[in-house]
Amino acid sequence: MSESIESPSLKIEEAKNKVIGAIAETMDLYGVTPAAANLYATMYFEDQMTLDEMRIELGMSKPSMSTSVRRLQETEMVKKTFTRGSRKHTYAAEKNFFRSFMTFYCQMWEREAKKNLDAIGEAQEDFIEVIKDSNSTPEVVAKAKEYYDQLEESKTYYHWLDDLVASIRSGEIFEFLPKDQKE
Repeated sequence: MSESIESPSLKIEEAKNKVIGAIAETMDLYGVTPAAANLYATMYFEDQMTLDEMRIELGMSKPSMSTSVRRLQETEMVKKTFTRGSRKHTYAAEKNFFRSFMTFYCQMWEREAKKNLDAIGEAQEDFIEVIKDSNSTPEVVAKAKEYYDQLEESKTYYHWLDDLVASIRSGEIFEFLPKDQKE
């Protein structure tokens, strides 16, 4: 039989605070502000919370709280929930870290690939115009061809990024990187 803890409830709160602190500290990877990170980490241990409960728990202003919740909703780390008989909005944190990771990074990678491929396509059209322009000197044509080829080569990365997103969304990636339970 193990030794009795002086205050089991206090011990539970201390243990939760260790995880809340670690989650909040590392959420900058997701582009989340420290306030939103602390909110998410706190909500992680709750079933659901209202904006007032969040404000009281964290001592944040209502506008700051609303902004943090909205930002977390955009990345699907927090979802609005429905509570029968209540007129207040309630929110719940996404507790599946795989889903949080996949949603956030897929959004960011898709945005990166689309934005850059669009810009590359437009720039390559401009380079082609310069190459075909009879007023372009051989040096200018050579430079335009060099840049065109450089951009063409970079498209490989963005297409690979699109493939990575597709493999994550389909779950195919887990055939290569299984969700093992390692310690």
